[in-house]
Amino acid sequence: MPLSVVILAAGQGKRMNSDLPKVLQPLGGAPLLEHVIATARRLAPDAVYVVFGHGGSQVQARLADAPVEWVAQHAQLGTGHAVMQALPLVPDDHTVLVLYGDVPLVTEDTLRRLLAAAETGAGPGAGGGAGALAVLTVEARDPTGYGRVVRAPGGAVRAIVEHRDASEAERAISEINTGLLAARAASLRAWLLGLRNDNSQGEFYLTDVVAAAVQSGYPVAAVPADDEADVLGVNDREQLALAEARLRRRRATDLMRAGATLVDPARIDVRGELTVGRDVVIDVNAVFEGRVVLGDRVRIGPNCVLRDTSVGDDTEIVGHCFLEESTIARRCRIGPFARLRPGAELHDDVHIGNFVEVKASRIGAGSKANHLTYIGDSRVGANVNVGAGSITCNYDGANKWPTVIEDGAFIGSGTMMVAPVRIGAGSTTGAGSTIAQNVPPGKLVLTRAPQVTVEGWRRPGKLDATARDAAIDAKLAGATAPSKPKDTPSRDD
Repeated sequence: MPLSVVILAAGQGKRMNSDLPKVLQPLGGAPLLEHVIATARRLAPDAVYVVFGHGGSQVQARLADAPVEWVAQHAQLGTGHAVMQALPLVPDDHTVLVLYGDVPLVTEDTLRRLLAAAETGAGPGAGGGAGALAVLTVEARDPTGYGRVVRAPGGAVRAIVEHRDASEAERAISEINTGLLAARAASLRAWLLGLRNDNSQGEFYLTDVVAAAVQSGYPVAAVPADDEADVLGVNDREQLALAEARLRRRRATDLMRAGATLVDPARIDVRGELTVGRDVVIDVNAVFEGRVVLGDRVRIGPNCVLRDTSVGDDTEIVGHCFLEESTIARRCRIGPFARLRPGAELHDDVHIGNFVEVKASRIGAGSKANHLTYIGDSRVGANVNVGAGSITCNYDGANKWPTVIEDGAFIGSGTMMVAPVRIGAGSTTGAGSTIAQNVPPGKLVLTRAPQVTVEGWRRPGKLDATARDAAIDAKLAGATAPSKPKDTPSRDD
């Protein structure tokens, strides 16, 4: 049967105490509403309508590329009124599935059960027939604040009563309405047109369609959700944190089923899409953002952040590394405390060690930069060794310039390579050199000032506060600073 999904996303979310509309609050690296849209799209609907209101321009701008149709609710007069804004766009023969932008964890399987009940009339409390109004319910540990599912003595659903309007007996009911429902568009349209707002909120409740359906003899199917945590709404920061923990656990379970070992499943954050190969090991406090791909037997150390990065088979990322928009091939070793910035491309068997930063550079197979090095806007060949403390001086204050280091070059420790410059294949730079001109292949290049011993120099000693202030005043005034105390030890003492 044709399907139209209506997502209600017009609420302000006052309890969030935020300038950001509630449906844009982040969950697992994406807005709440984005999760709901993604789940709806997996049902292959004919159309998805998002009813927006508070902060509508922000919502539309943030999700401008979402495959949905936007419907404005200019006056927030309740959930029934919100659905009415979208129904004129829905053909009578469609099934309408109503979702909420602040219920982000409902699963595709649960929604398919709800749709099946709406189309067949099957489900607890349904009268059978060619279709039904299907509502998603759940047994709540604490039903306070939620609409209660009121049943007739035989178990059939009779009505849904909002907490504010419920009697003491009705408030004792633990089965609650999640707000999600499905029905034929023509029937839903008729029930909505008959809604009244004579309740404590003065609003048109969508839940009142249940009583309308019962009154018209239409079967109502109450479909129980498998888990309360997956279907309750996010209304404040505490509930947002609970949803984050639930999503984290769900994603951790998926990763373990895909072949990854998680040292502690409670301490991993996937804020995007993470794909893993076989026998991947992920240590604690790893964060994955955007789209990350880990090949077979990849090991991720503790406290690493990977963003929009792919990692090849048998590569190890040691602890405390930050990698973004980078491509890493096979059998590489990164870290600890390494940073790969956007555009870093590492070929097979590359080593990037502690406190090494690589940006917009390609590093050839077998090359190493193991300590305290910056490589930016560079092309590094194969089997190159970059010594500790070496830097590609790529920025002149206005422009970025490239450095080319050809195959087999050996860069001595503390080499400054002033770009643009080319280091020839098999060449060597002496430690402490500043290379500002191209280096011929196979040659040794040194640029060092002569070493000087200064006779008679004595190491400065401590001054008392008065002498120190006098020295500072004299220096700032341009005068000669007072001599050191006579008891200052010399370097040879």
